[in-house]
Amino acid sequence: MAKCWELRGCDDEMQSDCPHATEILDPCPTKCAFAQCDRPTHSLSTDPAVVFTIEVDRGAAIKQICYFCEFFLKNGPRAR
Repeated sequence: MAKCWELRGCDDEMQSDCPHATEILDPCPTKCAFAQCDRPTHSLSTDPAVVFTIEVDRGAAIKQICYFCEFFLKNGPRAR
């Protein structure tokens, strides 16, 4: 089962025209309407110690909104 940070918010048809859903897989920018997260686990963190942690692998997130999500920052994959 895919983790929330591995899923884009748009469907397959939309992804075929999306400039971010390429083979390189650029992360969806926070300004994208389909990149918003409506999951109950999503919580924007304002704690600098959490937001700026170097332990999390931000490259695993497919959406930039995850970079500030407390759930992702605390539960996402760790950098090696």
